[in-house]
Amino acid sequence: MKGVQAILSTSVALSATTALAGTLSPRASLPAVSVKGNAFYAGSERFYVRGVDYQPGGSSKLKDPIADEADCTRDIEKFKALGLNTVRVYSVDNSVNHDVCMNALADAGIYLVLDVNTPKYSINRDDPHTSYNDVYLQNIFATIDAFAKYTNTLAFFSGNEVINDTQSSTQAAPYVKAVTRDMRQYIGNRKYRQIPVGYSAADVDSNRYDLAQYMNCGPDDERSDFFAFNDYSWCAPSTFTTSTWSEKVELFSNYSLPLFLSEYGCNKGSDRPFEEISALYGDKMTPVYSGGLVYEYSMEENDYGLVRLGSGAPSELPDFDNLKTALAGTQSPKGDGGAKSSGTPSNCPAQSDSWDVTGDFLPAIPEGAKKYMDSGAGKGVGLQGAGSQNSPGASTGTATPGSGAATATGSAAGATKTGAAASLHAPKLSLTPIVCGVVVVLSSLLGATLL
Repeated sequence: MKGVQAILSTSVALSATTALAGTLSPRASLPAVSVKGNAFYAGSERFYVRGVDYQPGGSSKLKDPIADEADCTRDIEKFKALGLNTVRVYSVDNSVNHDVCMNALADAGIYLVLDVNTPKYSINRDDPHTSYNDVYLQNIFATIDAFAKYTNTLAFFSGNEVINDTQSSTQAAPYVKAVTRDMRQYIGNRKYRQIPVGYSAADVDSNRYDLAQYMNCGPDDERSDFFAFNDYSWCAPSTFTTSTWSEKVELFSNYSLPLFLSEYGCNKGSDRPFEEISALYGDKMTPVYSGGLVYEYSMEENDYGLVRLGSGAPSELPDFDNLKTALAGTQSPKGDGGAKSSGTPSNCPAQSDSWDVTGDFLPAIPEGAKKYMDSGAGKGVGLQGAGSQNSPGASTGTATPGSGAATATGSAAGATKTGAAASLHAPKLSLTPIVCGVVVVLSSLLGATLL
């Protein structure tokens, strides 16, 4: 009887192994995106952001859209119909798993640009010193942990519109820049691939260029990987010149980081024809810009939506077809699109009536957050945490230049083409368990024969 039990147990084990081998299959392949000069590259090909901002419900009805498997797979069909390659999500629940939606996005050829902050865990422009603390950093580091494994995580935003049109808000700039530094160091120390980290600036003419220079000045460890800003200045009917987009291209012509629009699509009118798309992906702009994200996917109170969401299938609004037509009719340039393969850092902006920052002195990382660089951040608190803006554990000094450099470095993004969602790929199955199982079966049979 023992021999029969051994045979049955081994047979079950072998059947399970065979079943596992049969059900695991490779996922769609997407190359990780990397930075070279003032452009993004997916593998060896220039990458242009052709996307939308995606946060159904907005901040008033905050919900993680890529944790809801039914909704995200429903919306991905619309993304594919539009011809998108990127979506931006403003807030996620870092305590839950995102494998299904991230893999579905990857299968559709779509990357994610992710804001690591949430309304409760973010820098407060009115009190940046207090809100830059170890509780805050732990949570945004946990968000990095949750999404670093996916090769279709294109980039992280360290902040969104923290600096606005008031001079006093620019005093938060050193803290935003410190967060960017800390995120880049965390990614390096945890030996993740070099996922680009940058900032999304408000549509503010008075300090936009100062802020862009500031995020690209100083030591390498303090500089961003890219810069993005919101721009609603092209209101149809308009032109490349009338909209002032031509002036911005000229202003940023020597900027050495990738630049893209984190929000665009003026809605001053009945419908949006998206006539600016032909300029954005045309040869006058691609030497400087790497595309942009249309605001926004779902219709909310501010009246920018492409679809209306309800209990059934999404209802396409006129702007949906307009965007679909505009994108389909505008192909990205071949080759490098005029991008620069190298460049030099910017000079830090001088203090002025619109820029109340002197030099490039940044706060040191809070003492309590240093341990995360080596041990990891641990579990995120999700969207229901108590918040961090008034937590203790703020920075107590000024950083030494170079102190934010990673002590360990991950692989360069896009160095090799890897799977779309790395953690979801089928593991390589070893033959060793199967061989061992066969040996056990034969041994058991032999033993049963001898009994």
